[in-house]
Amino acid sequence: MRYYITLAILLFISSSALAQQRQVVDQVVAVVNNNIILKSDVDMQLQEYMQRQQSQNFDERMWYFVLESMIDNYVLLEKAKIDSVVVSDSEVDRILDQRINQMIEQVGGERALEQAFGQSIVEIKAEYGEQFREDMLVNRVREQRMNRINITRPEVVEFYNRIPQDSLPIIPESVSLSQITAIPPPRPDARENARALAEQLRDSILHHDATIEDLARRYSDGPTAAQGGGLPMVATTDLLPEYAAAAAALEPGEISEVVNTPQGFHVIRLNERRGQSISTHHILISVGDEELDEDQAIDKLTAIRDSVLHHNRPFAEMARRHSDDRNTAPAGGRLVDPQTGQRHIPVNQLDPTLHRTVMLIDSVGGISPPRSYRYGEDDQRAFRIVKLNDRIEEHRANLEQDYQLIRSYALQQKSQEIMADWVDELREEMYVEYRIPVPDLDTEEMPDQLTPDVPEAPPQQQQQQPPPPVN
Repeated sequence: MRYYITLAILLFISSSALAQQRQVVDQVVAVVNNNIILKSDVDMQLQEYMQRQQSQNFDERMWYFVLESMIDNYVLLEKAKIDSVVVSDSEVDRILDQRINQMIEQVGGERALEQAFGQSIVEIKAEYGEQFREDMLVNRVREQRMNRINITRPEVVEFYNRIPQDSLPIIPESVSLSQITAIPPPRPDARENARALAEQLRDSILHHDATIEDLARRYSDGPTAAQGGGLPMVATTDLLPEYAAAAAALEPGEISEVVNTPQGFHVIRLNERRGQSISTHHILISVGDEELDEDQAIDKLTAIRDSVLHHNRPFAEMARRHSDDRNTAPAGGRLVDPQTGQRHIPVNQLDPTLHRTVMLIDSVGGISPPRSYRYGEDDQRAFRIVKLNDRIEEHRANLEQDYQLIRSYALQQKSQEIMADWVDELREEMYVEYRIPVPDLDTEEMPDQLTPDVPEAPPQQQQQQPPPPVN
């Protein structure tokens, strides 16, 4: 069994390099119960780490840090077996599908990915599904232990007081914001024209021997138009509800009726169904920006802004009732930092459009006039008004203003210490043997990035493997 040899690693190691590596005599460097760790496993894991960090500087200690991390994860995998921790097939399929779809987008299509691996998509999933399951089991055991760790306010204060004042970080200027969004509706004639074109294309497929792939390349507004409108195997829950319902009702090879979604009008062909996942081709006919009724959206927001500023209507209430932003409306339009989930967002991390809008608001409590921006995954044109709830000037971190941030750092440190002690205890309960000399390492220097996780979609270029420190 090989540790953490996932698609993230294999994508930037060519099949020829792997074939050449198999010809080299390998070496067992450690054993955990019945699991062996090979020198090549550590080499490949280190290569993946250096690739992720975009680093060319090879430090021999890093090789041993990687080895220790791999041993820890085998220990956690054995702990998962002892505690009967399970990951369902559907969970594995969902994560594996997501990773494969990410890589398909990166390399430019299913065929390109299959050529890179020398295997079909089905063969890739069959070969690496079990390795993904092991990664997920390790993560689940880790999360179950981490979720039991908490921290008290006195512990946070103690953590803060141990930091020299001149070492406290400078917190950049940040703002707390709320917004109300209005998506311009299509002009009536534009929407009818789009539907009519979709109907004509469907008729050409059914009655005039046209192919959905060819028509998608010529007419579709979808992001996969250049690939003939193909969507790889994906869980129906990851699709628009209207699209998923229409496609799931088809038999493989059938063409749907014209399907109305927020994106526009779709013509769909079901290619394959596997459990709750489907593979499809589609044509999307959407309404262009020039055919949207922008005045209606601007007038709506102007009226809402007037109600808040001059008629004492609460901004949050108006956002919940009238905003077209499904993500922020339930929270009264409040925006949060996507990285931390905090309500205050550093000004230097605002997207340029939002930054310009905020800079034009004179004071806390002010509301911008309607401004255009791009909304959602489909990058559709929308308008919004933005309220400045609060502004915190640049300052050195302190407990009064930055308690939640300091608490998160303190909890992270405490969690790392508890997890390290726990894994050391688990090691004592299992058979762990080194088959090579290992130097004394200060494990506090081990980079956090070596803590494994279900891997993100990888870079595509191949990096030269660093020289191994083991003979």
